[in-house]
This record gives sequence, C-alpha cells and structure tokens, in this order.
Amino acid sequence: MSTHDHVICPTFALKHASVSDLGMRRSNNQDSIGVFPTEDVAVWATRGHLLIVADGMGAHAAGELASKLAVDHISHNYFKLRDLYPPAALRQAIRDANSSIHAKGQSSIGFQGMGTTCSCLVLLPQGALVAHIGDSRVYRLRGDVLEQLTFDHSLVWEMAAAGQMSEADVPSYIPKNVITRSLGPHPTVHVDLEGPFTVQTGDKFLICSDGLTGPVNDEELGTILRCLEPQEAADTLVDLANLRGGPDNISVVIAQVDGDVPHIAPAATGSPPSGGDRRAGAAPMWLAAGACLAVLAYCVANEIWAGAVGSGIGFIAAVGAALAFRTSNAATCPPIGPIGGPYGNGPYRKANCVPGPKVAGTLAEIASRIRDLPEEDTGRSVDWQVFDAARLDASTATDGGDYVVAIQQYSAAIRRMMKELRQSRPTVDAERV
Repeated sequence: MSTHDHVICPTFALKHASVSDLGMRRSNNQDSIGVFPTEDVAVWATRGHLLIVADGMGAHAAGELASKLAVDHISHNYFKLRDLYPPAALRQAIRDANSSIHAKGQSSIGFQGMGTTCSCLVLLPQGALVAHIGDSRVYRLRGDVLEQLTFDHSLVWEMAAAGQMSEADVPSYIPKNVITRSLGPHPTVHVDLEGPFTVQTGDKFLICSDGLTGPVNDEELGTILRCLEPQEAADTLVDLANLRGGPDNISVVIAQVDGDVPHIAPAATGSPPSGGDRRAGAAPMWLAAGACLAVLAYCVANEIWAGAVGSGIGFIAAVGAALAFRTSNAATCPPIGPIGGPYGNGPYRKANCVPGPKVAGTLAEIASRIRDLPEEDTGRSVDWQVFDAARLDASTATDGGDYVVAIQQYSAAIRRMMKELRQSRPTVDAERV
C-alpha cells in the first residue's frame, strides 16, 4: 500500500508519503499506518496533522487487528476530544485505544495477549508533538542531522539506560526484539509524550516500524531521507530493508514541511483558548437580531407598518452581519494557545547524514549485486537498459564528488529493478542480493 499527497494550509504546507510492506518472511502484514492531514485551518490550529505507525503482535490475525484498532481508535478519539488540549487529547486517545485492544484480547482465546506498538506524530503550529509506546520510532531530519525523538521500549534500550551504557555495550545474548511496553496486553498503559519539538521549513519527519530500523541504520535512513523526495525515499527504504532479508513487516510514513511555519514558542505553558471568543464576537449581532424580531412582531400585531418595515430591515441586516462574522472568522486561523511542555527527554540519539561516499558506496554495491543475479532469479523479461543507465549516471556523479545525485540515481535504479523483479518473480530470494 502506498499513498502520497500535498496538503496546503495558509500557514503550513505538508508533503507526505506512506508505505506498508509485507516484507520477505511474513505471511501477513501486522503493521498499520494512518495519515490524517487536514485542510481546515481551525482544525489544524487546534489539532494539527496526525500521523501514526503501529506494529502489531499476536498469533494469527491478532496482531493485525490490534494495530488496526490502535490507528482507528486514536485517530477518531484524538479529533473528537475537543475539550482537551492536544497533549491531553492524544494521551487519552491512546489510553482509550489500549482499553479497547485489551478488552478484545480478553474476549477470545485466539486474541489473548494481542498487542501493538504505537508511535504518533502531531504537527501543530506550536511544534511537533510525539506520543509513543514500543519500539517503532519517530525521527526528525533537519539539514544533515537525523534525531531519534522516541525512546525504544525494548529490553536492550532499557538495560542500556539502567546501566548508563550504550546499546553496543549491552551483552550480545540479550535479545534485541523483546519489547517492554505495548498497547493491549495490560488494562492500563504508560504513554510517553515527547516535545513539542520546533518545526522549520524543510524539516522531514520519519515514523517507522522496526522492520525498517532493524536492517537499515540511522546514517542510511537520514541520508536517503535527505537526498530524495518523500515518496521516493519511502519506497527506497522499503526496498533496502527487503534486499537485506526483509525479516519483518516494514512500515514507513514521511512528512516534509514545505510552507511557512508560525513562530510560536514550543515550550509555552498554560491552557489554550476554549474558542469562546468567536461566539462572544457574534453574540451582540444575534442579540440585535432578536430585538429587531421582537419589534417586528409588535409592529405587525398593532399594524404599525412603517415600524414593521424598519425593524424587518434591521433584523435581516443583523442576521447577515452575524453570519458574515462567523464565516470570515472560520476562514482565519483561530487564536493559537500554548500546549505545555516540554515533555520527555528527547531527542535520544543523533546521526550525521551528510551525503558522502559511504552511503553512495553501499547503494552501488547493492545495485551491482542486483545486476549479477542469475537469470533464474530475475526472469527473462527484465529490461536492464534503464537500470544500467542510472548506474552509469550514479558512477559518474560519484567520480565528480556529487554524492546527492549519485544516491538519487542508485536509488532510482534499485527502485525500478525491485519493481520489475516483484512483477517477474514475486518469490525472488532477496538474501541472495
């Protein structure tokens, strides 16, 4: 599944892309993704754009159901809880989703223990707000620096934090795929809130499941994100994970900030306006309309026709002014209030992602291995002409020190050939690449 769109608001333009892929070793996709941008200025100012990745766990279809329930419940309840300001609404929506998943898990033996990770990103005028459970991740790329905004709720990360060591120093016998927190298994859950983080024009955000971050390291993630457009980057990252074995489902959501971003202090405290200002501004007009209507009724009852005409005109004018006020006000951004914070301790990890020979060389090697695949793995119908031309352009760019173009061309070659290979031989063994 792959989608992309370009959503424009008066003060915020968001380009986004999303892909959820089965991977090479799974029989069903237990990941779910959700992208919920808005073109309504009032909704954007109070709720922002919501993006979600959930990675389900459980036998048979239990994990698939758990992740779908998470995305459906969170997206619905977050926008519905209008009396709560964004951090509280997001946290409550996730808790409600946890209760629903837990109840479903208790309803049948086949669903017992079902659960899902969940990583949510909300892009608001006040900044980027993150809510998180599990080991799916949220990243922000700014310039050449990739920052991980979430803490992995995994045994490895928890042990590293407790022992004040790096992940590399955690003993190798500790399993890397054991998570310590998820939605569903327990009746209550602790939700990590992070941010709000500043948002600037050109920032790119990546939300992904561990099916991507297992096979692909942070430097590669950030460099590909840096060099490619969102949809191209999403497709390339999925192909790269699959070429390295694709041991799990792979889900990627990318959001790029294109428009002007309002300058609002992200760590301001307090509660946002309730929205009553708009109602208060229109109230005198409605009162005037009511008074005119009462005078009109009196004049008609007493056959005072001149007064009836005057009060009727006044009633129409007052109603028109009230409606005009409401319409014009709805088209402008309502007052933007603070959302509290700062929450959490992120970012937790940084990687320098300057396009260079390392990532370009990695992609060149992958492209070379694809080219060397025997015919029984590729099929006779594969057209190598465009692939070879892109590789040549990439090699020329590398020789000239233009690593951005080199990475773009190698990525384009890999995407094109992976598409052809899937069509010609859907069961191609990626591990041979």
